[in-house]
Amino acid sequence: MGKDTRKSNEKANYKKPFWTTSRKDMLSGYLFIAPEFIGIALLGIFPLLFSLYLSFTEWNLVGGIDAINFIGLDNFKYLFEDGVFHKSLINNLIFSVVYVPFSIGIALVIAYFISSAVYFKDFFKVAFFIPYISTMVAVAAVFSVLFHPSLGVINNVLMSLGVENPPGWLGSTNTALWAVIIIAVWHVVGYNVVIYIAGLTGVSKELYEAAQIDGANKFKQFIHITMPMLGPTTFFLVITSIVNSFKVFDLIAFLTEGGPNNATNVLVYYIYEEGFQNFRMGYASALSWVLFIIVAIITLATGRAQKSNF
Repeated sequence: MGKDTRKSNEKANYKKPFWTTSRKDMLSGYLFIAPEFIGIALLGIFPLLFSLYLSFTEWNLVGGIDAINFIGLDNFKYLFEDGVFHKSLINNLIFSVVYVPFSIGIALVIAYFISSAVYFKDFFKVAFFIPYISTMVAVAAVFSVLFHPSLGVINNVLMSLGVENPPGWLGSTNTALWAVIIIAVWHVVGYNVVIYIAGLTGVSKELYEAAQIDGANKFKQFIHITMPMLGPTTFFLVITSIVNSFKVFDLIAFLTEGGPNNATNVLVYYIYEEGFQNFRMGYASALSWVLFIIVAIITLATGRAQKSNF
């Protein structure tokens, strides 16, 4: 009895050490991933929170940190009076409304025909993908020559076909934005084609065979089989295309710098102008958060539509 009592007392008084093997392993794991978290905090979270704070301030970048002046909601109130912001927002919405369906629709048709082809599939995949892997500045440089009002190939072809007054393209307020959209669609179609071809490989051939037995032609097969089965792929491309349409910058910066007369100015380029040309970092931060909210709302709305349809 005495031994049993002593053993039970020893167990009761025994304290488990804090640094157990499992906790040491956990600490090692945290130490390994700590640099990643520190990098995210310094390069992601801190700039995000700092820009949110700046959106409520007036700050001339040249004046340094001491020049930051808290002004509350004045930057956001000024947005309603800023004509350039209104023009940039409208241009961006037009760009998105045209860019997203055309870049996806054209790619879907091309991918369907490539997948249906018997020969040269790999050649066509590479041929359509090459523009996408080219830098946007190089693409813009080529199209700036093609769209030249008097010396460009496009207008020379139009004049040879009998068009007396061809468009001014990038030099005209009526056509500059449309020219930028054409270039952007041409550049991204190859990427969308490759994504759609990958999605088409997952569509069962038995579905097409069954539809063919039931008398469905190619067009009906495309509408009732191909498009529904590619729903998740289309949703992915819609989301990425919407985000990319609100990120367009390099084309505008190289080709038009927002002109002529703000005809091609978009939100990202306007943010760049206010922040790094006019040095109004507070107002540029407010514009950035408005852009973030717009993209978030559109993305959430698209996600809800995708869930209800697929």
